[in-house]
Amino acid sequence: MLLGSLDLLQDDPSGFFRLAVLIAFSLITAITVHEFSHALVSTTLGDNTARRLGRLSLNPARHLDTGGTIMMFVAGFGWGKPVPVDARQLSRGHTDMALVAAAGPLSNLIFAFILAIPFKTGMLIPDGLSLDRVARVMTGGFSDGASDILALVIFFNLLLGIFNLIPLAPLDGSRIVSGIVPPEHSESYAKLQRGGPGLLVAIIMLDYALGLGILWGTIGPVVRALTTIATGY
Repeated sequence: MLLGSLDLLQDDPSGFFRLAVLIAFSLITAITVHEFSHALVSTTLGDNTARRLGRLSLNPARHLDTGGTIMMFVAGFGWGKPVPVDARQLSRGHTDMALVAAAGPLSNLIFAFILAIPFKTGMLIPDGLSLDRVARVMTGGFSDGASDILALVIFFNLLLGIFNLIPLAPLDGSRIVSGIVPPEHSESYAKLQRGGPGLLVAIIMLDYALGLGILWGTIGPVVRALTTIATGY
């Protein structure tokens, strides 16, 4: 995200600072909702590990992963600190693990749709979301500023939710799929997923080094479609 707006740092340092603050706020909000939901569902399904380790909390400090936050802040893709889950305490094993994994992305999507109600009902009117426009937030009227802030929080929640549904380890999508893979194929699937982190990092690096746009080309249309459905714009 910020890598694409370095020109703004030279042209409008205060605008760049506002942009950095708003991206940080949006990311922290999205990651906190995401990880708290993992902890809530795992606790509900019988595993007290997250509660015992203090992860059943809406305190952002409990959930932020330094590397993942930096990646999302700079590149737009990242992660929070994984919520520990003990499958032995879950009554339905892999099935419950899949539900715990699905809770994070679904919570981001639901939260985004709730936040979009002011747009959907016409209380706020979005004026197009771009980094340059967001950098000018708080320089105009209250309505424009609220619209820009809300739009950015909605965007990052949709982005984090859809990104984590990609079925590559360590993303939630891989654990969701593992919960529905037939038992006789679970070991083969686990072996396949061992290369997931390396593949994911390679895709991200190739995207930024060569401008291939693989990730955004995959999830971008879904994020845009959900934005339209949620906001009505």
